[in-house]
Amino acid sequence: MGSLRPNTGRADRVCPRWPPVQSLSPEMAPRGAARILPLVFALAAVALVSWAREPRGALWPGQGCAALGRCCPGRDPTCAAPGPPRCFCDQACGAVRDCCADYARACPAVSCVVAEWSAWSRCVKPCQISYRVRQRHVLQEPRNGGALCPPLEERAGCVEYRSRQGVECQQSLIPALITTGSYGKERKKRGVPKEQELVGYCVQFRLGPIPGSCRQVRAPHAQWTRYLTQGHMVCVRCEWPAQDTRSQRCYGDGGGAGGNQLLLWQAAGHPRCRGTWERLGQLQDCSCPEVHSLVFI
Repeated sequence: MGSLRPNTGRADRVCPRWPPVQSLSPEMAPRGAARILPLVFALAAVALVSWAREPRGALWPGQGCAALGRCCPGRDPTCAAPGPPRCFCDQACGAVRDCCADYARACPAVSCVVAEWSAWSRCVKPCQISYRVRQRHVLQEPRNGGALCPPLEERAGCVEYRSRQGVECQQSLIPALITTGSYGKERKKRGVPKEQELVGYCVQFRLGPIPGSCRQVRAPHAQWTRYLTQGHMVCVRCEWPAQDTRSQRCYGDGGGAGGNQLLLWQAAGHPRCRGTWERLGQLQDCSCPEVHSLVFI
């Protein structure tokens, strides 16, 4: 029998031996870092160029307000689109500066829209100093930070000289109650009896001291009191229905007053705005500037 041949080297071919891993010595570490850093900088530069070439406001799929499908009023922490990065679609995101990139497009601002003013109502209470009302309603509510709605109701002082049953009020209103001349135009829209169309007159007065309260006014219908100035002449129209049916005169027009007598007046709708004036004379028609053209009420 032949002798068996030794199996030399088989195991080494089947499972070759790798040299043992040697740790870097402190002297070799800087050289390894020097090789890696240029590669890191190159990758960072590629990422930066890629980001710069993306369109501004680009979003990942499924991100942004359009994908969220919500536009929320006020500050709503739940009105958030998934990130990264996490962004919001609520009205307050503009102030906080955490809006999604498509917020302005997906949630455009819608301002309030209101209807035209209604006609002025009648005085709330006849035969005394009262007020009239006009209103308007909202056609479109504001959304997403749009302009808020303006006031929906206005009031203005007024007086009616007849009761609801048509009976003339048995009282004299002193001091003279006055308001802006535009009230006279509004009053005519409600219809003037044929026999009263041409009946009327104008009285000129020189204003005395004007209290500071006349300028401290916020109501739109009383802004005319800001233009009242001591020493200026004003024209006050007396017309139906402010005229007494028997005398055909307006209460407080000073028709029976003596020369240089100071008379009292009060702004309708602004009770603290009152003062004195001197009657200068009576004319058929008024010719004062608009800001100094008033009417008895």
